[in-house]
Amino acid sequence: MNLRGKIDFAELTDTGRVRDHNEDAIGSTPDIGLMVLADGMGGYNAGEVASGIAVQIVTELATIGASREESDEIDPHSGLMRQSIVLRDAVYRANKIIFQTAQSQTHCEGMGTTIVAGMFCDNKVSIAHVGDSRAYRLRGGQLEQISLDHSLLQELVDRGFYSEEEAQRSTNRNYVTRALGVEPTVEVEVNEHEALPGDIFLLCSDGLSDMVEDDDIHLTISTFNASLEVVGQQLVDLANDHGGRDNISVMLAKVNEPFPAKKGLLARIAKWFRS
Repeated sequence: MNLRGKIDFAELTDTGRVRDHNEDAIGSTPDIGLMVLADGMGGYNAGEVASGIAVQIVTELATIGASREESDEIDPHSGLMRQSIVLRDAVYRANKIIFQTAQSQTHCEGMGTTIVAGMFCDNKVSIAHVGDSRAYRLRGGQLEQISLDHSLLQELVDRGFYSEEEAQRSTNRNYVTRALGVEPTVEVEVNEHEALPGDIFLLCSDGLSDMVEDDDIHLTISTFNASLEVVGQQLVDLANDHGGRDNISVMLAKVNEPFPAKKGLLARIAKWFRS
């Protein structure tokens, strides 16, 4: 299913004001509604190696999987759409390759990356993420973070040591508890969200979310949403205006019209028996 026209996309990455190179990587395939964003970490250039591998592998495998799977089928074990399983398994594979590369290449030792990926299918978006790169949704004037940070700070919030407001002001935001490439296996969090006409989805690295409060992200998207490219540039400029201490990456998607999946053979047979 080609989603061009049904969903608009925009993306932008920036080195920021402090770092001398960009360890973020982004990639999208609008035809299948795929967005992938990774924020690398590690010495020398290893962070950008890890993030680059993550985006490349997830993009390649998700594209192959999207063309092979009946997208309206539900996995009986997880209850997720097949498309979500494809995305999750692509992230698993990326973790394995990054870990193996880190083990075999001396200059890549200790590298890793966070990742957040979105894939639109059948009036839903599947969000897979590891680490503290985030996904947001703007709907009906309300901005909601639809991913949960895998970070020490978030664990402290969950346990009641910090309030959400205190967490926003904390300087200890960057201790992630999960990342790709650090261990042979990783737990990938996957969730599905309804995607309605008018919804705007944002994927971002912590170079945005650490520099810009959610209220300002909300105001920026609401003010400039007639052009996703303008929204992206305004968000990057805002992060830089606030210090730009890290690389900044944003990916945006706006749903223009419904995009139901073409029903597979089993669904068509079931409908025929019910009629």
